[in-house]
Amino acid sequence: VQLVESGGGLVQPGGSLRLSCQASGFTFSRYHMSWYRQAPGKERELVAGITSAGGSTNYAESVKGRFTISRDNAKNTVYLQMNSLKPDDTAVYYCNANRAVLATRLTYWGQGTQVTVSS
Repeated sequence: VQLVESGGGLVQPGGSLRLSCQASGFTFSRYHMSWYRQAPGKERELVAGITSAGGSTNYAESVKGRFTISRDNAKNTVYLQMNSLKPDDTAVYYCNANRAVLATRLTYWGQGTQVTVSS
């Protein structure tokens, strides 16, 4: 199982980035996908999530209206479009896949990609 994030980098406040997470080794279309982030000295927090078929999404209040999560099940990829970036968005962003199977929850994490918002 692999989740490989890409697209992070340094961007000025007000700028945009698009993160990608390429999945392999499991049936991607059966998994709920999420993006989390962790800033230095802070706990990891949920940024956005999308259901397995892409029919429903949810967002942290702090990113609503600025970030958009989407997925392409044919490409086994989930995206996070980030617009109007703020310095508070600086963090390592992680891709997560999870699925409930009977009484067990299967969950996988990527290695993370750094996003730095600074002038």
